[in-house]
Amino acid sequence: MKCPECSNTSIKKGLRFGRQRHKCSNGHWFTSGEGTYLKQRAIVIPDQHFPIHSKAAVNVVLKAIRIVKPDLFINLGDVGEWGSVSAWQWKGKKQPPLEYQLPIIDYEIGEVNECIDQFDKALDEVGCNNRYICAGNHDEWLDSFVMKYPYMKEYTFKNACAWEKRGYKYYSYNKPLKIGKLTFLHGAYATMYHAKKHLEAYGENIIYGHVHDVQRHTLTKLGGTIGAWSMGCLKDMSAEKNTWLKGRLHNWAHAFAIVDWFSDGNFRVDVVEIHKGRTTMWGEMIDGN
Repeated sequence: MKCPECSNTSIKKGLRFGRQRHKCSNGHWFTSGEGTYLKQRAIVIPDQHFPIHSKAAVNVVLKAIRIVKPDLFINLGDVGEWGSVSAWQWKGKKQPPLEYQLPIIDYEIGEVNECIDQFDKALDEVGCNNRYICAGNHDEWLDSFVMKYPYMKEYTFKNACAWEKRGYKYYSYNKPLKIGKLTFLHGAYATMYHAKKHLEAYGENIIYGHVHDVQRHTLTKLGGTIGAWSMGCLKDMSAEKNTWLKGRLHNWAHAFAIVDWFSDGNFRVDVVEIHKGRTTMWGEMIDGN
């Protein structure tokens, strides 16, 4: 068998859905046979809030990347907690001068980038070069900081995390990313039935984060059924790391998603929940502890 694009005979066989999908050693995909076939696969991750993240949950995702070997990687934002630039920390207080704040901001930027490096290393290992970042509301706090100090453009979320240098396609806060029949964004609503709200507001299949819990809603119209998926989070959910809740209980959950797109235009969303740093995927136990 030869690759039709480069005639390479070093071929990695893909999954079989009537037709078979292949990948040559030069990275070109092609198909053979007849019927519907798997076109591409993604891993999607929700809010990490580095460095206030669950190390165990993140480890599960890193291991999943190495097992799944996705074609695409989609980060739904709130990558950093960004407490160093949060306006909330100065509520009712006098904000100190910039020279006091900068070392704290620089330290947090360094910590967040080190955490992003973990994902990039895993993605490099499996040859996943199609990477997307959808900025979240916490990430936008960096941009708001730069609006106050416009001469410090290197502190925007896009620049501070060097997304373009890392090879990511950058989508600003709640700018929709459309891939096939699915839309991805950070998340716009936090009502009790937020999956229903997102579906009604956007009117199409949508995957989002923001709310930190796992929720799904479907709606059937004349043109067919559409769905919304809330993706949970990868944040440390303990009361000690979320003092702003003042002891209130929450319904957050750790999770990520595997998304398959098929040649006939359809797709499948598999939300993989993580319980106490462990999950099962494709018949395999993954322990992130």
